[in-house]
Amino acid sequence: QVQLVESGGGLVQPGRSLRLSCAASGSIFSTNAMGWYRQAPGKQRELVAADTSGGSTTYADSVKGRFTISRDNAKNTVYLQMNSLKPEDTAVYYCFANVVPRSGAPGGYWGQGTQVTVPS
Repeated sequence: QVQLVESGGGLVQPGRSLRLSCAASGSIFSTNAMGWYRQAPGKQRELVAADTSGGSTTYADSVKGRFTISRDNAKNTVYLQMNSLKPEDTAVYYCFANVVPRSGAPGGYWGQGTQVTVPS
């Protein structure tokens, strides 16, 4: 069984920073792509940032230059450094990972979500 556990969300004033973490645990052989989605009230879930196992990254246009994704493969952990936060960044942030387990088929997994609130 694979689990993703997120941490680091909270309430932060505009212009400040937060760092989200997501650790994958369980019977993991390796992780491929890892990253973050977010969902604001009344909106669809959207990709924020992703990191392939080969080091390539992608970002939503709305966060380019402000957010940075990084990962520690030894710890099966992905981070999202969020700087210059804006009220429109308010959302539940979900971690995802494409995992190759020690047994069974590879698959995608989601974290439980962590709330980020930036008041206007």
